[in-house]
Amino acid sequence: MKATDRRNEIIKILEASDQAVNATQLAEQFSVSRQIIVGDIALIRAKGIEVIATPRGYLSGKALKGEDKSFTAKVACLHSEAEVETELTIVVDNGGEVVDVQVEHPLYGTITGELHIGSRHDVADFMKKVAAKEVTMLSSLTGGVHIHTIACKDEAALVRIKHELKQAGILFEG
Repeated sequence: MKATDRRNEIIKILEASDQAVNATQLAEQFSVSRQIIVGDIALIRAKGIEVIATPRGYLSGKALKGEDKSFTAKVACLHSEAEVETELTIVVDNGGEVVDVQVEHPLYGTITGELHIGSRHDVADFMKKVAAKEVTMLSSLTGGVHIHTIACKDEAALVRIKHELKQAGILFEG
């Protein structure tokens, strides 16, 4: 298969999927290396097609646009690594999605990591990666202070999320 054909197939797979598709799965499907797939994704993005990288794999921007999460807010948090699961669970249990995490780096400015954690299953997957020490959390660069973009369907859900984060001692208010 030609590289352009493979990239077109990757686009179709991502747009048809309501779940994240990881690079290893795509590499196996197309009998190429994971690094080839990562390069393909970069070229797909360069064509102006929105592809979002999450801890679980790649998502099509089109797939995300279909979700009714019209209320968003930036929420500052401060907690230890031991409290990550509590933080994420509070958000998803109250109808929210943790869209991303941002930290302010003294040299690079704002660094953003896409998360798209919207269910307890997503939380469990993320926590498995944390437990395996496959990742270092961005908040480790800032002593635990970080900002999440939270998306949910209504303002009431955002109010609940902020209230519970505050009750848990996770909401950072300076």
